[in-house]
Amino acid sequence: MKMAQKPLGFMLISTAIIFLLFLVMQPLEVLHYRESLAVLFPKGLIGIEQRNLLLIIQALMLIVIIPVYILTFIFSWRYSAHHTDATYDPDLVDNKLAEFVWWGVPLVMTLIIGTLTWVKTYELDPYKPIASDKKPLTIQVVALQWKWLFIYPEEQVASLNFLQFPENTPLHFVITSDAPMNSFWIPDLGGQIYAMPQMKTELNLIANTTGDFRGSSANLSGEGFAGMHFIARSSSEEAYQKWIASAQAGYTLDAPTYTELAKPSQDNPVTLYHLGESSLFDQIIMKYMHPVKL
Repeated sequence: MKMAQKPLGFMLISTAIIFLLFLVMQPLEVLHYRESLAVLFPKGLIGIEQRNLLLIIQALMLIVIIPVYILTFIFSWRYSAHHTDATYDPDLVDNKLAEFVWWGVPLVMTLIIGTLTWVKTYELDPYKPIASDKKPLTIQVVALQWKWLFIYPEEQVASLNFLQFPENTPLHFVITSDAPMNSFWIPDLGGQIYAMPQMKTELNLIANTTGDFRGSSANLSGEGFAGMHFIARSSSEEAYQKWIASAQAGYTLDAPTYTELAKPSQDNPVTLYHLGESSLFDQIIMKYMHPVKL
């Protein structure tokens, strides 16, 4: 028995309704999980600028994509087998106006997106200092095997798997690795940057508000990768100074202590140190060029 075929119009309308439901559900889902989507709801100036660039480029691309979807439905309905009165013009491919549209619009959009990306890439250069009336806080970051070591050279303290800083204060991260190549990332504040042995990279970020932000490794590094995360705490200046005082009363981080700390280990607890070797970070970098005993 031959089954009756549903009209093309019914199928197009059903598909359009399903498509619209997806369009409505997606922003609702984003709003519901906003606390878990740090990239879309950042808490720092750099992160906000990067998010805005992402959304602007996406909106520009939708200017081309949305008409394509709409025209797909229109053409499917207009030139279906049921519409025998539709005019089919096989020579349309040579139409000059049509050629200008389907070549010119993508060209203009590419130029706009390319220019915008070039300008914003320069503005958001991770090495570029953030303009502020406050003095930047320098933090040296060492990616170890499945843990993070943070050194505060001016305060002469260090911490393992924990990072604290005052809100609205520019943060100047100087980053290296004493293990396989890794990637330092605090999604709430901005994008990631690589940490590599024998090399030094930089990243400038700032937190617009207080709170605890998740920091992690953005580069697979083996067995302990899942546990290679840390808390980045933005606090008031008073709370930050109290934390520095507690770190200065912690364990001493000298060359022998660092040698033990650098050995591969997983799920290390937060540990605070008084810095016993002021040039420790430089020694970590230089040991791959001129080996020294650490």
